[in-house]
Amino acid sequence: MDSLTSSLLAISIVWICILILTSHSRARRASKVPPGPYGPPIIGNILQLGSKPHRSLAKLSQKYGPVMSLKLGSFTTVVFSTPEAAKVVLQQHDASFSSRAIPTAATAHRHHEFSMGWLPVGAKWRKLRRVYKEQMFSAARLDASEGLRREKLRKLREYVGECGGAGRAVDVGEAAFATTLNLMSAWLFSVEFARLGSESSHEMKDVVWGVMECLGSPNLADYFPVLRCVDPQRILKKTEFYVGKLLAIFEEIIDEKLKSSGERDDLVGDFIDLYQRDEAQLSRNDITHLLLDLFVAGTDTTAGTVEWAMAELMHNPSKMSRLRNEIRNFMQENGEIEESDITRLPYLKAVVKETFRLHPAAPFLIPRKADFDVQINGYLVPKEARILVNVWASGRDPNIWANPDEFVPERFLNENDSLDFRGQDFELIPFGAGRRICPGLPLANLMVHQMLVTCVGNFEWKFETVKQEEMDMNEKIGITLRKALPLKAIPIELD
Repeated sequence: MDSLTSSLLAISIVWICILILTSHSRARRASKVPPGPYGPPIIGNILQLGSKPHRSLAKLSQKYGPVMSLKLGSFTTVVFSTPEAAKVVLQQHDASFSSRAIPTAATAHRHHEFSMGWLPVGAKWRKLRRVYKEQMFSAARLDASEGLRREKLRKLREYVGECGGAGRAVDVGEAAFATTLNLMSAWLFSVEFARLGSESSHEMKDVVWGVMECLGSPNLADYFPVLRCVDPQRILKKTEFYVGKLLAIFEEIIDEKLKSSGERDDLVGDFIDLYQRDEAQLSRNDITHLLLDLFVAGTDTTAGTVEWAMAELMHNPSKMSRLRNEIRNFMQENGEIEESDITRLPYLKAVVKETFRLHPAAPFLIPRKADFDVQINGYLVPKEARILVNVWASGRDPNIWANPDEFVPERFLNENDSLDFRGQDFELIPFGAGRRICPGLPLANLMVHQMLVTCVGNFEWKFETVKQEEMDMNEKIGITLRKALPLKAIPIELD
């Protein structure tokens, strides 16, 4: 933060000389916005975000309330930090808050013009949402690809078993990432992008995390739009590099598919057929940027959730033992666990929900923007205000959760048994809610549960170098929340 602080101070010195006193009418308008902490002129509350803004803003909300306003450079930002407040944004006023606050990094290679994640709700957004829903994540499409997922999980089990036989530690996040990456690439392109434990997996993970980190990094150009053409921290330049590498891979694959005379029996083949029939329905740019969204959002978030779940289970051996017993008892009675069996494993479901509560993949839902002036709880959320929903804060709210900082899957076996993460229960919305809920939720749900079945049901795990009580549970934030130090553990295969 040193370079950021210095830059902000320099901007303040220059801009303070030309600052015009706020008019009386604007002062009256500002007085109606939700309460929030004081910030100095020009920079506002930027320095109060810190290196872990989800924690900083959660702490501030305890003082200023569940609907809190900040001044971040040129923009008013309103932060919603409880399930009740999130429901107001994502359900009651979903239409008014459906537009995106687009970070400068998302404009790399014009990604914001083609990505469903960043497009405003409109005809093009609806067209892409229909492609996601009908071509990719429909129940029929997911059922048809179950065998492919089973194959990738078998390879994960074999790799973990080989490591255990050699007494070699597994980088759990890396293995989960490679498994998800290979599933996505095989599903989309009929090829595998990486071999488990290989350097290629590590390189792709670095590229994907590079994009996520750039999107989530504090950027002066986002706080002061006049600086966008300067790109003072070179964040846009770095994003252009990472995004360019991924787009080049996708372009090459599409070129090969177009030249091939063989049958196209994968998803990209279906996209190309649709593109060739009617480019107005799906353009080539739509396809490459759709693939970018899938790889960036789908691989990192799924792998990160599995790594956090395994870290918490290893940190709580009794929970690990209970989950393993449930899985193995089911296997003994019914054979291999199919995806349709997940609903019959209540403790597994509880472990996943508890992981989503404690470690949501994105601690803030993707930022929104107010399209109109909106009155909430007697306060004004002004047009163009940035909207942040702090799902991390909701998951740690002591008014909702007993012992909120502890990993207690059992909480989802009793009074919260019916609580789900599909966007209807605002206490648990790691995938968002409303019209902009993550379309990849069905696939992520299957992969997280089944990777845990593979890792926990077939192996015991011991720490490579540290003791249970010394385990580092610190986090590192980009746009997603990952472990600061990778989880490395030695598997022991069970009979």
